[in-house]
Amino acid sequence: MSTRRPDPLAQVSDFDIRLLKLFRSVVECGGFSAAESVLGIGRSAISQQMSDLEQRLGLRLCQRGRAGFALTEEGREVYQSTQQLLAALESFRTEVNGLHQHLRGELNIGLTDNLVTVPHMRITNALARLKERGPDVRIHIRMTPPSEVEQGVLDGRLHIGVVPQTNALSGLEYQTLYDERSLLYCAVGHPLFYVDDQQLEEARLNDQDAIAPTFRLPPEVQSHYQTLNCTASASDREGMAFLILTGRYIGYLPDHYASAWVQQGRLRALKPSTRFYDLSLASVTRKGRRPHLVLESFLDALAASA
Repeated sequence: MSTRRPDPLAQVSDFDIRLLKLFRSVVECGGFSAAESVLGIGRSAISQQMSDLEQRLGLRLCQRGRAGFALTEEGREVYQSTQQLLAALESFRTEVNGLHQHLRGELNIGLTDNLVTVPHMRITNALARLKERGPDVRIHIRMTPPSEVEQGVLDGRLHIGVVPQTNALSGLEYQTLYDERSLLYCAVGHPLFYVDDQQLEEARLNDQDAIAPTFRLPPEVQSHYQTLNCTASASDREGMAFLILTGRYIGYLPDHYASAWVQQGRLRALKPSTRFYDLSLASVTRKGRRPHLVLESFLDALAASA
């Protein structure tokens, strides 16, 4: 690639947009080889088009070679901007299609982990109703930590997210969907697994190695972790489950998520009448958003599933 400073990008053509869509697919697949089946073209063609995009932008977007695929710093910034641009284009297309009263376009949803086991299934039911009303709607679900869901909704990469309801961020609207209860669990092999709750002293319980979450929680929930001896941490509840199932840690999990392991005899709740907390889960959308027919239809379906 030439070291001459490139001219500023004057305009974004249809060809540029096609290259940016390919770039997004490569990043989300984790490399050229993995993207072949998604894009329906060979690795050499993908490599050539990536080189074309880098040439047009005057930036090195990724490293490729024996060490594997990795974005450069500029590549990460271009990827974020690409997501915003393509989301804006889809919003425009959805609005135009809405003028014809035909439900088309995309719905980008950000979810935190483990919501699929929530028994109410409001999200699942609303997605089914949306797909029934608009068979041509393309639904994209991104599993990501709550803070990233909220940021994605703020910057337009996501149309809607579902997150634990903590301190509301300005610029976002929250609508409570349901509550979930988390209990304190240990796994088979842990010293407390067969100890009767009535014989289990609070001091002994609090002295066990425990797991602290690194995601944002309300102060009243954080207090439940402050009494524990937290010697490990996890960024999501699946990570907490991994550590609990080692039989070396105790930790809180949503009861609906832990249910299958409890039924298998692999987990048990410790003092469930006192060691629990409830947390509200809410949908989050951007305040002052432009009309988006697919999103409004999904919100209507969510409301109807209450």
